[in-house]
Amino acid sequence: MSDEPNVKREDHASWLKRLVPAHHWLAHYERKYLPGDVLAGVIVATLLIPQGMAYALLAGLPPQFGLYASLLPLVVYALLGSSRFLAVGPVAMVSLLIANGVSEVAQQGTSHYLVLASATALLVGVIQVAMGVARLGVLTNFLSQPVLSGFSSAAAILIALSQVRNLLGLEIQQTDHFYELFTQLARALPLTNLPTLAISAGSILLLLVFQYMLPRVFKLHKNRPSTLAQSVTRSGPLFAVIFGTAIVAMFDLGNTSGVNILGEIHRGLPNLSLPILGSLDYQSLFPLALTISFVGFLESISVAKTLASKRRQSVDPNQELIALGAANVTAGLSGAYPVTGGFSRSVLNFSAGANTGFASLITAVLISVSVLFLMPLFYYLPHAVLSSIIMIAVAGFIDFATLRRLWRYNKADAAALIFTFFSVLTIGIEKGILLGVFLTIFLYLWRTSRPHMAVVGRVPNTQHFRNVLRHDVETLPNVLMLRVDESLYFVNAKYVEDYVLCAIGKRPLMQHLVLICSAINFIDASALETLSSLITRLHDGGIKLYLTEVKGPLMDRLSRTEFIDQLGRERVFMTTQEAYQKFATEAQSPIHSTYQSNSGDLKAADNKI
Repeated sequence: MSDEPNVKREDHASWLKRLVPAHHWLAHYERKYLPGDVLAGVIVATLLIPQGMAYALLAGLPPQFGLYASLLPLVVYALLGSSRFLAVGPVAMVSLLIANGVSEVAQQGTSHYLVLASATALLVGVIQVAMGVARLGVLTNFLSQPVLSGFSSAAAILIALSQVRNLLGLEIQQTDHFYELFTQLARALPLTNLPTLAISAGSILLLLVFQYMLPRVFKLHKNRPSTLAQSVTRSGPLFAVIFGTAIVAMFDLGNTSGVNILGEIHRGLPNLSLPILGSLDYQSLFPLALTISFVGFLESISVAKTLASKRRQSVDPNQELIALGAANVTAGLSGAYPVTGGFSRSVLNFSAGANTGFASLITAVLISVSVLFLMPLFYYLPHAVLSSIIMIAVAGFIDFATLRRLWRYNKADAAALIFTFFSVLTIGIEKGILLGVFLTIFLYLWRTSRPHMAVVGRVPNTQHFRNVLRHDVETLPNVLMLRVDESLYFVNAKYVEDYVLCAIGKRPLMQHLVLICSAINFIDASALETLSSLITRLHDGGIKLYLTEVKGPLMDRLSRTEFIDQLGRERVFMTTQEAYQKFATEAQSPIHSTYQSNSGDLKAADNKI
C-alpha cells in the first residue's frame, strides 16, 4: 500500500511529460544551446514583426493583430509542441482564409469583424485540440498532395492579386474570386498612384536582392559563417520596412502624394478576454474554422517533419494538433487570429541555430517589447512595403513543377490538382478545397473499382510467380492462378466476380482456381458475400476455389466467419509455391511453358508485374 502514492506520482509525471514536451529540454537545458537559441530568436523576431503586420492587413485586421498573434501563441507552442524548430505565427494562407471567410459574416473594419476573427481562432483551437486528444491526425490525409498543391498555387495567385491594390495605391473591394479581382484591377489601373508604385518597385527589388543575389555573394566567400549568411539574406523584410518608412517620412508622401501609411498603431499588450458571440455566429464560422484547422495543421506538420528529420528527431502529429490548438485558443483569448507554423520563419529558425523552444520564447519577448515601445516607429510605414513582403513570400507557393511531375506519373492526380486549382480561383477557397477532396475520393473509388488482376505462372526453376503477359513462365492446363492487387470491398466486388467468371468461360479445361491474396489487406462484408456466392457458382461448374498467401490479420477476420468452413481449411495454402507444387504433382499432362493468351483475353491492366 505504501508504494501506491509513488506509483500515482510517477503516472502524473509521465502524463505531464507527454503533455508538455518542453519538460525534457527545460530539465536538461545545456549552456551550449543558449547562443543558438538567442540568435535564432532575435533573427526570427526581425522577420516576424514586419511579416506579422503584413499578414494582419491581408486578413483585413489592424497591423497590431499580427503582432498579438506572435506573442502568447509562440509561448504556448514552445511549451506544448513536439518540434523544437517550428516558428508559429500568422501565415499568408490562413490570413487570406480569414479575410474571405469572415467578410461573409461581417464587414471589414468593424468591431464585429475583429471579434469574429478572434472567435475563429478560438474555434480553430478547440477543433485542433479535440482532434489531437482523439488522435485524429490521420483525418488530414484526406487532403492529398495534389489537392494541397492546387489549393496553395491558386491561393498564392489570389493573395498576389489582392495585394496589387496596395502596390499601385488603388481602392478596390476584397474578394476571393479571381475574375472579380482581375476585373476590378483592370478598371482601376488608370488611377495608379505613381509614388506608391515607385515604393513598391523599390521594395520588391530590395527583397529580391536579399533573397536571390546575396546568397550567391555569400557562396563566393565560403569562409563566412553560414549562420551570418542566413541571417543577412532573411533580413530583407526588415530593411524594406526601414527603406519605405524613411522615404515616406522624409518627403511626407502620406500627405503630399496620397501614399497609404499605417498611421497610429495601438500600443500595449493585448487584453485577455473571451470573444462573446451568438450561437448563429459560431455556426457561420464553423466551416471556415474547420478548413483552417486542416490547412494550418498540414502546413505546420509538413514543415515540422522536414526540419526534425534533418537532426534525426521526430514529431508527434497528435501532440502537434494539441499544441497548435492550444496556441490558437490563446490567440482567440488575446485578441489575435488563427496561427500555424510558417515555412520561411521555421527554416530561418532552424538555420539560425535554434536548439530548443527557448528560441521562440525569446522571439515572443522581443515582439512584446516592440508592441509596448516601438509602434510609433511604424507610423509612416506604407502599405505598399507590407504588400511587397507578402508578394515575395507567396511567390514560392505557386507550384507548377508538381503539376509537370504528376502529369508524367499519374494523370488522375494531375487532374485533381488542376481541378482544385481552378475551383479555388473561380468559386472560392473553402468550396474549392472541398470539391478537390471530393474529386480525390471519387478518383480513388474509381481506380479501386477496377483493380489490377493478373493471371500468373511460375518463373522456371524458381518459387516466384509473375504476370504471364510480361514474363516467360510455367502454367498448368487445369489451373488458373489469379492475383488480385487490391483490397476487396463493395465498390470492386462485382468487378472481381465478373472477371473470374469471364476467365472461367475462356478456359474449358480449368478445374482449380487459385486466388493469390498477397496484395489483399481487407475484405468487407459485401466482398465476402460475393466470394461466398462465387464458391457456390464455381462448385456447380466443377471448379474448386483455393486461397494462398492470406495475411494474418485478414485470416483472423475470415476465421471468425463461416467463410473458411464453407471454403474448406485444406484449400488455404501458406504460399503460392505450395499450391502450385500440389497441382503439378497431380497433373496428368506435362507442365506448359510460355503462356499464350487469347486475343480476346481479359483487359485488366495486365501490363503490371
